Amino acid sequence: MGTPNLKETAVALPARDHRISLAEAAALTKSYRAAKVSEEKAGAFHKDQVLELLNQPGCVGLRIYYGRQADGNPALVLTGIDKGDKDLTGGTILEKHFPCPPMCDLSSVLGG
Repeated sequence: MGTPNLKETAVALPARDHRISLAEAAALTKSYRAAKVSEEKAGAFHKDQVLELLNQPGCVGLRIYYGRQADGNPALVLTGIDKGDKDLTGGTILEKHFPCPPMCDLSSVLGG
């Protein structure tokens, strides 16, 4: 993957290159599935709503909270974060993801 180009970030989080290889991603998702934490492997969101969250004034990043629905199913709560590493709770917050299964890419090495 080469040497990462870590640019200064406006957020209080330390600089980090979050990109990983497909092989690393596949190993992580395989490990999760093997642990049998949940039958749910992933969640999908519409691009326009994720961009709405990211394009909020002051938003410099994304935080994903893991939660649990009233019926026990997993929840993925997405919120923007500001340069002070504070959640942007006064605007767009996302959940209601499309769970995998059934909304899965069966050909992907990530979903195995």
